Amino acid sequence: MPECLDDFIADDNPVRVIDAFVDELSLVSIGFDRAAPAATGRPSYHPAVLLNIYIYGYLNRAQSSRRLERE
Repeated sequence: MPECLDDFIADDNPVRVIDAFVDELSLVSIGFDRAAPAATGRPSYHPAVLLNIYIYGYLNRAQSSRRLERE
């Protein structure tokens, strides 16, 4: 069976809490108008993924995308 990214994250890692929190949000109702992708053009990153990264960075005091990349 191929390895999954989920296998590398411990069960008690805060990333799981952030992911569960964002999954419960209705992104369209809180202002993420582009949560439903358009049928044309190159697909963008899903807003939920970007929100997960933003919240993770905020909680870990990572103020730049380069620092987030290193983590």
